[in-house]
Amino acid sequence: MYLTMFLSSVGFSIVIMSVWPYLQKIDLTADASFLGWIIASYSLGQMIASPLFGLWSNYRPRREPLVVSIAISVAANCLYAYVHLPASHNKYYMLIARALVGFGAGIVAVVRSYISGATSLKERTSAMANTSACQAIGFILGPVFQTCFSLIGEKGVTWEIINLQVNMYTAPVLLGALLGIINIILIFAIFREHQVDDGGRPSKSINFETEESDYVDQIAQGNIDQMAVVTTNILFFVILFVFAVFETIATPLTMDMYSWTRKEAVFYNGIILGAIGIESVIVFMVVKVVSKKTGERAVLFGGLLIVLVGFFILLPWGKQLPNIQWEDIKNNTIPRITFNEMITPFWKLETQLPSNHTVEPVGCSVVQPWCLYTPLIYLAQYITSDILIGLGYPVCNVMSYTLYSKILGPKPQGVYMGWLTASGSGARILGPVFVSQIYTHWGPRLAFSLICGIIVFSLLLLEIMYKRLIAFSVRYGMMQE
Repeated sequence: MYLTMFLSSVGFSIVIMSVWPYLQKIDLTADASFLGWIIASYSLGQMIASPLFGLWSNYRPRREPLVVSIAISVAANCLYAYVHLPASHNKYYMLIARALVGFGAGIVAVVRSYISGATSLKERTSAMANTSACQAIGFILGPVFQTCFSLIGEKGVTWEIINLQVNMYTAPVLLGALLGIINIILIFAIFREHQVDDGGRPSKSINFETEESDYVDQIAQGNIDQMAVVTTNILFFVILFVFAVFETIATPLTMDMYSWTRKEAVFYNGIILGAIGIESVIVFMVVKVVSKKTGERAVLFGGLLIVLVGFFILLPWGKQLPNIQWEDIKNNTIPRITFNEMITPFWKLETQLPSNHTVEPVGCSVVQPWCLYTPLIYLAQYITSDILIGLGYPVCNVMSYTLYSKILGPKPQGVYMGWLTASGSGARILGPVFVSQIYTHWGPRLAFSLICGIIVFSLLLLEIMYKRLIAFSVRYGMMQE
C-alpha cells in the first residue's frame, strides 16, 4: 500500500511541468486559462471517484477497486500519449486524459481505509506518517523523472507500427503506465486482506465477510460521532486549501515582488518546493515520535499555529514598494485599463502586454493596481514563510488522517475516507481560483489576511471540538486514551 501511494503520486507529478508546453504544441487554440482547467480536472476526477471507490471497498474485497482504479490511470496515461493524433480538439482529449488520471487517483481513499483497518491505535500514527511520506517522495521524484526525460527532446522517436511518439512529453506518462501495470501485478501477487481491532487483535475483515467477530458485533452498537467527522473534514479542507494557495501563489508573487522572469520564478520556486518536500519527509518521520508523547490533537493544533505564523510573516509590513514596470508607462504602451482587465486572472496578464515587446517585462504589473501602494514582501520574509509552512503542513496532514481514522473506529472506513479525500480535492480546486481572483484584484495583503483569518477560524473550531476528537474505542470506554 505504501508503494501504491508512492506510484500514484509519481503518476500525477511526473507530467505537471510539461503539461503547458505539450498543450501549446498539440493545440494552438489552447490558452493559459484552459491550462487551469486541465490542472483542476485531476482534482475534480479524484473528488468524484474517492467516495465511489470507498463505497466499493466497504462491500467487496479491496483488491477490486484497487485494480480497477489503477487500470483507469494506465488507460488515461496511454490516452495522454496519443492526444497529438486527432486533427482537432486535441486540448479536450488532454483534459479528458488528466481527469481520468485523477479519477484513478481515487485509490487514495481505499489505501488509507485499508491502513486504518490493518493497524491498531498505537500503530496508526506511524503508518499514516509512512503513507504520507511515500506520497511526498512521489511528488518530489516525479518532476525529477520529467527533467531526465527532457533529454529525449521534443522530437524523440516514433514507433510506426502503433503510431506512438516517444518524446519528452509522452515518455513520462508511458513510464507512469508501466509503473501502474507493475503495481497491478504486485496487488495480485502480494496484497491480502487484513483486519485488526483498535487493540491490535485480529478480526474478520468486515468489508466483505459475512461472519463478524464478537468484538465487531460489540462496537457495531456504537455510533460514530458525526460532529467530530464533519469537524475533521473541515479542518482537512482548510489545510489543503491553504497549501494549494501557497503553491499557486509562489510564482506570481515572486515575479511581482522580486522582478524575476518566468524562467527564474519557475527555477527558483522549483528548488524551494523541492527543499520543502525534503523537509516534509523529515517532518513525517519526526511527528511519529512527537505524537506519542503529546497526542494527535495537540500536534495538529501546533501545526496549524505554525502555518498561521508562516502566512502572518508574509503580510507586507515595510514602506518600500516593489519594482513597477515603469518602462511601459514611459513609452505610453500600456493600454487603458478597463474593469474587465482589472479582474483578469494573473495567468492571462502576459497576453495584455503590447506586441512590440522584445524583452520580457519584469516587476509588478500596473494592470494590478495594488502594485502602486502595497509594500514589498522581502525575500527573507518569503523564505522564512516557506520554511514554516513546509514544517506545519505535513504535521497537519498526517494528524488529520490519523485523527479521522481513529474517530471512525474499526468499522468500514471506505466511504468516509472517500469524503475526506474529496474534501481535499475540492480544496485544491478552489485554491487556484482564490489566488487568481483575490490576489490579482486586491493583492497579497488582503489575500494573506484572509488566509490568516481562515486558519484562526480552524484553530477556534479545533479548540471547541477538542474533547470530541477522540478515538472511537476511547469514546465508548473500551480503551484508555
